[in-house]
Amino acid sequence: MKLNLKEFEAQLLAPSQALIDDIKKIDGDIMFLGIGGKMGPSMAVLTVRALKAAGIAKKVIGVSRFSSGGLREELENEGIETIACDLLNEDELKQLPQVPNIIYLAGHKFGTTGNEDFTWAMNAYLPGLVSSHFKNSKIVAFSSGNVLPFVPIREGGVSEEQSPEPIGEYAQSCLGRERIFEYFSKKNKTPMLIYRLNYAVDFRYGVLIEIAKSVNAGRPVDLTTQNVNVIWQGDANEIAIRSLLHCSSPAKMLNVTGPEILSTKWIAEQFGLLLNKTPQFTGSGADTALLNNASECHRLFGYPKTTIREAIEHTANWILNGGELWNKDTHFQERGGKF
Repeated sequence: MKLNLKEFEAQLLAPSQALIDDIKKIDGDIMFLGIGGKMGPSMAVLTVRALKAAGIAKKVIGVSRFSSGGLREELENEGIETIACDLLNEDELKQLPQVPNIIYLAGHKFGTTGNEDFTWAMNAYLPGLVSSHFKNSKIVAFSSGNVLPFVPIREGGVSEEQSPEPIGEYAQSCLGRERIFEYFSKKNKTPMLIYRLNYAVDFRYGVLIEIAKSVNAGRPVDLTTQNVNVIWQGDANEIAIRSLLHCSSPAKMLNVTGPEILSTKWIAEQFGLLLNKTPQFTGSGADTALLNNASECHRLFGYPKTTIREAIEHTANWILNGGELWNKDTHFQERGGKF
């Protein structure tokens, strides 16, 4: 199916009516800290479009180092105010304006091995600085499903009630991030929501594109991690914005992913049909996987509007039409916690 990729992407960035309704209830401007990552730009653009559809004027502010590339100009062209700031520089952080709503996206994952000190500084020290500076704001703080234990694939995933059991320094530092935010939420009565994501997918990156690229190139798909959770990035973005209405003190924990426990083999077979390729496989399935139960998320926000088959079709169409791909693999097959 021949696509105009820009029009295709614009359609998928359109806000849902649920987001438009909820953004009317959010008081004050919205700031994205660490906007330069995989989800930040599209989330901020979605916010601007939802505000426009709702007929509301609020500032949407993106904060990042903006050290390279044209992201800053792209964001400003979309109506997003930008501030260049190294968040670990306390003098620069203290200059950020007070904003009622913060979506915290900053963090460090890949390159942790051999650079553990920086990972801990970003993931566990910086949250304390941010919590202190924005103690009078609402904060949605991104975390990771990696803090939770691997569980038997037949048990339906881990809900928020289960205690974390992080494997490896990256996951341990993510738990550190959660604990620091929790501490300051209690200390300063700051309403917060800890957003445990596992895993967002887009046609440029994520579990689906990693499997699709292997199928398309004739490389074997490793089935050791035989089951995964995913959620389309557009839906994950909407949930993050709408989560500003569900912050509390003490901080609320929220698992965010799709409703299915998916078979890695089945995903590869679906891409095989759409890409006209025969999937190749290697490895034998482990009995455990990193699987999250996001039923509380679905209670609050409903099921994601993008189904898994639609996400697979979007991804296949993107590949078949030569869409841009990001070299930002999730390494969802990693079982030893080394990133």
